[in-house]
Amino acid sequence: MPSEKEKMLAGEPYDPTDPMLVDDRERARDLTRQINDADPNDADRRRELLDELFGSIGENVTVQPSFRCDYGYNVHVGDDFFANYDCVFLDACRIEFGDECMLAPGVHVYTATHSIDPVERTSGTEYGEPVTVGDRAWIGGRAVLNPGVSVGDDAVVASGAVVTDDVPDGVVVGGNPAEIIREV
Repeated sequence: MPSEKEKMLAGEPYDPTDPMLVDDRERARDLTRQINDADPNDADRRRELLDELFGSIGENVTVQPSFRCDYGYNVHVGDDFFANYDCVFLDACRIEFGDECMLAPGVHVYTATHSIDPVERTSGTEYGEPVTVGDRAWIGGRAVLNPGVSVGDDAVVASGAVVTDDVPDGVVVGGNPAEIIREV
């Protein structure tokens, strides 16, 4: 029988009240608190904390406070990654950022979701769908990336956009739901 964590990582319905998952979230909260409270001029300490929190991390990574996530170990960032203030990652499943990605203030990335069936939804289980962001993508302020979406290489997500479907390479999307505005 798979554990609740194994079910979560596989994108299957899982019980978020499982003690192991509660412990994992508490660990992430402690690490994000330390990251958010760390001296902004102490790059070595901030890197050490991000190494401990994230599943994998490239070179030259910046995450401005305040930052929040559920687990951290499902977050993978490439080289030259920049996340501005107040970003939130709900990482029940994998969130992967390519190289040279930039996130403006207040970007939210959600992998966690719930059934639309009210009986299933109120049962307490949830599940996740991974989110992938390609190389050199730029996600504008207060944009939301919903569960299961991919954002292509060189794509731009306009401020305030709500991404509900995959974004192809080399386009600008905006609106709610986000639609292609033009090519880069």
